[in-house]
Amino acid sequence: MISLLIADDHPLFRSALVSALRDQLGEVEIQESHDLESTLGCLKANPDVDLLLLDLNMPGSGDLYGLIRIRSDYADIPVAVISGSEELTVVANVIEAGALGFIPKTSEPKVYAEAISAILDGDSWLPEQIAQQLEHLPKPDLDMQKRVAELTPQQYKVLCYLHEGLLNKQIAFELNISEATVKAHITAIFRKLNINNRTQAVLVVSDLNLQLN
Repeated sequence: MISLLIADDHPLFRSALVSALRDQLGEVEIQESHDLESTLGCLKANPDVDLLLLDLNMPGSGDLYGLIRIRSDYADIPVAVISGSEELTVVANVIEAGALGFIPKTSEPKVYAEAISAILDGDSWLPEQIAQQLEHLPKPDLDMQKRVAELTPQQYKVLCYLHEGLLNKQIAFELNISEATVKAHITAIFRKLNINNRTQAVLVVSDLNLQLN
């Protein structure tokens, strides 16, 4: 029996997708999670999941960060990203980060079934038009994606606040930690990403389209 995990923070979407996939795929085991923490916990408890359907924008995921973490921690579990955005740079980043498919949330149930079947058969899957457009885009920096995966969730939040232009004391307030802890996080971020200053940190967030949510 096919075993799927749907990771999305909208219960109505999950419920609709579960129903649609059971109609399309027949007998299938489907689990659900609502944020990055619950998704990582579910994967740890169920390492034999055949495919993870991952929403980029659920809480804790920070857009690309969640995918990077999951691919780093569970490299053997196939991932297909489901997203309300079809922006080409986003698609290019998720494919370069190791996703085997990108499925627009607006897709018909039969398209979801087609994508899932293709990935479970060992292929990758993209909407045809998006696949053609991607051929003309430069490849993202995979090495930096791997470095970002080494950040802790707290360090990731600090990185995103740096991108927003917050001062250390403002970051400390937002995270309810001391300025000394913020400085320690920034030092660790610079070391892990092999960068030297805030300007470079801002460029990393922009280039990889990272977000705080």
